[in-house]
Amino acid sequence: MKKLFAIALVASGLISALPLTAQEKAEDKSKRPSPPAKITQTINNGATITIDYSQPSIKGRTIGKDVEPMNGKVWRTGANEATVFETDKDLTIQGSKLPAGKYGLFTLFNGNYVTVIFNKTWKQWGAFDYKESDDALRIKTVAVDVSTPSEKMTFNISTKGIITLLWGNKRIDFSVK
Repeated sequence: MKKLFAIALVASGLISALPLTAQEKAEDKSKRPSPPAKITQTINNGATITIDYSQPSIKGRTIGKDVEPMNGKVWRTGANEATVFETDKDLTIQGSKLPAGKYGLFTLFNGNYVTVIFNKTWKQWGAFDYKESDDALRIKTVAVDVSTPSEKMTFNISTKGIITLLWGNKRIDFSVK
């Protein structure tokens, strides 16, 4: 009898967990506080670049104090899952080679100096499992002040191969060929 009761208890626990799992899988990501965004552009050399990210909003917070990026700490360059940078052709980014493929796009701020990181582990939540040993490429650039702040973090890709990140009162550019 005890064995039958234990089996029934375990079965009811599993059954009650199923609807929760189905709800989690059916999550509408557009309802998140930092909704998903995606930009795709074919640049002059014929490569198609896609950046798939989540858009945090400032909401009255101070970047570097209340909201990422924090100085000296690797950032997923967005919110939620790590931002994914994908190219269908090999690229040259600021003079360095990046093979075609998918990469986690991370950044590391040190004041206005920024290291843009293309990491081989693109499927991860945030930067919690980020490993420097998985970096495929790191480039250096600078963050410049803009006169019109961007409430939502936004990426742009020009056909000339200039990738721009706008976040708060900062703009970060790097070139791809």
